[in-house]
Amino acid sequence: MQKFIEKKYKLLVGIILTFMLVVSLLNAWWDSAIFDETAHIPAGYSYLTMHDMRLNPEHPPLLKDLAALPLVFMNLKFDTTQKFWTTDVNGQWEAGHNLFWQMGNDADQIIFWARIPIVLLSLLFGLFIFKWGKELSGILGGLLALTLYAFDPNILGHNHFVTTDLGIAGFMMISFYYFLKFIKDPTWKNVTIGGFFLAVVQLTKFSSILLLPIFGLVAIIYPLVKRILDEEKSVFLFKLKRLGEYLGKSIIALAFSLLVVWLFYAFNNYDMPKEKLAETINFYFSPTDTNIKTIYTSKVLLALNQTALFRPLSEYFLGIAMVFKRVAGGNGAYFMGQVSGTAFPAYFPTVFAFKEPLTMLLLMILAILIALQNNLKTLIGCLKNSTQKSPLFSSLGNYLRHNIETLSMLFFIFLYAYISITGNLNIGFRHLFPILPFAYILTAKVIIDFCQKRKNRPTKITLLSITFILASLLVIETISAYPYYMSYFNPIAGGAKKGYNFATDSNADWGQDMKRLRIWIDEYNSCAKIKCDANSKFGCPSNCYSIAKPFPTPGKSIDKIRVDYFGGADIKYYIKDEYIMWYDSKRPLEVGWYAISTNFLQGSIYDKTKKDQDSYRWTRNIKPVYQVGTSIFIYYVSVEDLKRLNQG
Repeated sequence: MQKFIEKKYKLLVGIILTFMLVVSLLNAWWDSAIFDETAHIPAGYSYLTMHDMRLNPEHPPLLKDLAALPLVFMNLKFDTTQKFWTTDVNGQWEAGHNLFWQMGNDADQIIFWARIPIVLLSLLFGLFIFKWGKELSGILGGLLALTLYAFDPNILGHNHFVTTDLGIAGFMMISFYYFLKFIKDPTWKNVTIGGFFLAVVQLTKFSSILLLPIFGLVAIIYPLVKRILDEEKSVFLFKLKRLGEYLGKSIIALAFSLLVVWLFYAFNNYDMPKEKLAETINFYFSPTDTNIKTIYTSKVLLALNQTALFRPLSEYFLGIAMVFKRVAGGNGAYFMGQVSGTAFPAYFPTVFAFKEPLTMLLLMILAILIALQNNLKTLIGCLKNSTQKSPLFSSLGNYLRHNIETLSMLFFIFLYAYISITGNLNIGFRHLFPILPFAYILTAKVIIDFCQKRKNRPTKITLLSITFILASLLVIETISAYPYYMSYFNPIAGGAKKGYNFATDSNADWGQDMKRLRIWIDEYNSCAKIKCDANSKFGCPSNCYSIAKPFPTPGKSIDKIRVDYFGGADIKYYIKDEYIMWYDSKRPLEVGWYAISTNFLQGSIYDKTKKDQDSYRWTRNIKPVYQVGTSIFIYYVSVEDLKRLNQG
């Protein structure tokens, strides 16, 4: 089996990536616009067509530019005489509504084609994960790492959205890879390539700044533990020279990356008026603020904005400053029966445990146990073998030198996880994406190396077979979860349909089900016209059985539905005139249909600052008629229900 897999590995890689492509394209079409896409897509379109970055400066332009490339050829209407462009500061949401819904453009086509570059990018990341895994632990290691990536429902749930989440994960991995190539061989070629990909990751998301302390630490440690050449007479001078070389070339790589960043920002922003950028800076960082940090941030950004040469850097550092400000401010989030504007320390460990497939968690736990055992043996060996000729420091230095790749990845995982857990943004598992490629690669390496090093052939075959079975179970579990990958939760959390009980926002509800709501309304009305009663199962087409339980209005179509929708899609665009805008405190309640997003539902029910009459707690007393996709609940309030609710 092993020889067959190794011989046919290119075919297997092709099959895995084809699966990713097909599933991602289907989801790219059927998932409606999520919340963030309303800002990202028009921003990218404005960068490429007007070279002006007044929209969405909080995120770098690279991924938005890539997403907007297909749109440049679509002859779209985008009215920049409106307030969102002329007078508003960062009118990104209004810009999205203008481009998608108000100008007669085909919104579904815009959203679908903008997602295609992100899908293709996810395939490129998959190839790179296979490449790195193969270099570290052979073909089997590469295939296992790729399988973990391609069949992680969370990756499939986000790899077709125009956001920065998957992009930063992939480009962080690639930047890390080329930095480690530079560390092992500090040629000028590797300095240039490493600097270029450091720029790419900076142009993807501002959290890339977390790479810099890790890169700096590795650039200091590695030359100190590097093998000394026999002809070297002085150990101290050798290490000093190497340290100087690494630090000097690292600084040059960083400077080169900033040059690339400057060029990219200059291309995207050369037509933005100086006055508009100054207005944006003053809006977010007022020079009259009482906070000294805000005042100095404003001064620096405004100073950079004064000349065309430094204006791109003013835009770049404005984005970084906005991110720091947002993280410090926090956000409201629902988590396990609580609503809070401050972070929950247990949030990210919990969502990781609930949103990763059980098979994936098992493989990762096995890898951790094996790695702990191996490293404990190595440490004990270093202690036992330390002598005057081979001191402990030398043994540890050899260990660091030979394991620089895995140790660097591990350190990044721990640092990023710590910052996420202690940070103040609890808006989704997607914020842990940067650690996932490293987790896939390390898990595959540890497990495959453990299997391959068994000297007993039957034991080796047995362990490889178990690994193959576990990987197959992951594949089966992921395929069976289609199409609800974004809202995926494992069976412990109740699956995709019940995961909203633990966490909402981009974990479960980001607005992806508006198209499915339109389809459900049409199907319900079709069944209602033939006076179908799904409860009786008599004279009712088979597709009607699952449309509603119970079937509240046989013979009567839905003429109006009260909608409280969280997401990026426009309700009117899809539901036409068949809806009434609703919200949790709107009173009096009315007889009829309600469609409520789980994000609003959970946030309202569990917000202790809300009174009962201002919340959705009344929904606890009415059984939902249907769950559209995973994120929209349908309720029908009858005359009897309304009397009971009013009496309560």
